[in-house]
Amino acid sequence: MQAPELTSAGDWQKHHALLCDAVREAGELALRMFNAGVDSWDKTDGTPVSEADLMVDKLLADKLRGATPDFGWLSEETAREDASRSKSHVWVVDPIDGTSAFLGGSKQWCVGACLLSHGRPVAAAAFAPAQNRFYEAVLDAGARLNGNPMQTTDKSGLDGSRFVAHKSALNQNKWNDPVPQINCAMTTSLILRQCIVASGEYDGAIAFGRKHDWDLAPGDLIVHEAGGRTLDLAGEPFIYNRSSTRQNGMMAGSKALLDEIGERLHTVAA
Repeated sequence: MQAPELTSAGDWQKHHALLCDAVREAGELALRMFNAGVDSWDKTDGTPVSEADLMVDKLLADKLRGATPDFGWLSEETAREDASRSKSHVWVVDPIDGTSAFLGGSKQWCVGACLLSHGRPVAAAAFAPAQNRFYEAVLDAGARLNGNPMQTTDKSGLDGSRFVAHKSALNQNKWNDPVPQINCAMTTSLILRQCIVASGEYDGAIAFGRKHDWDLAPGDLIVHEAGGRTLDLAGEPFIYNRSSTRQNGMMAGSKALLDEIGERLHTVAA
């Protein structure tokens, strides 16, 4: 049976409530495991995974897929189902975004998830329980942090701006002369980097290299609904749940900032 079409903010709000409840419960589980300590190992690609990633993934699957069996599913920790690529509505999940931080005792990780409709997010939630920060957004209904509306900054120039980015983002080979004078800070989770931009704490974020749908989709909507934009490094909006889950880097911030990045970048992710 084909899932019913979601065509209005009312439809999205209903599923957003389900999403928020599931992400909050998943975050509380993850925090308990964070405090207790967990076993971990490396995946075949060399990235770490822990028993917490898998247990949180299962909880989210039980809650979200259990309530919407006709929707597709795309998660970092679950084998991709071919059938999900043809679904109009798909849950995208990163059970613990920032597993390295989680395992290292840092608070810079979150549980992130969103609902896609035809390749674009329409409802999103990201919970950083160790920081007591719950970010959420619904398409055309704004973004909130712990229930309070968020707004990106209106910074219009790169020089002097505050970015959530690795210091290597300022390497000369990435920019035409001169390299922008950006003040950089860093957090492990890509979703949290976008959420911090949405909250106005930083002006923008940039990440080089290939990223995955689950790294980006929840934060994409949250930034958008806070008044900003999230694009790939070629200046294109993200379309998710395609044949490949890999995306061409990420930049987030005001339209003016992203336009200037596009003009000044020397190279983009390969």
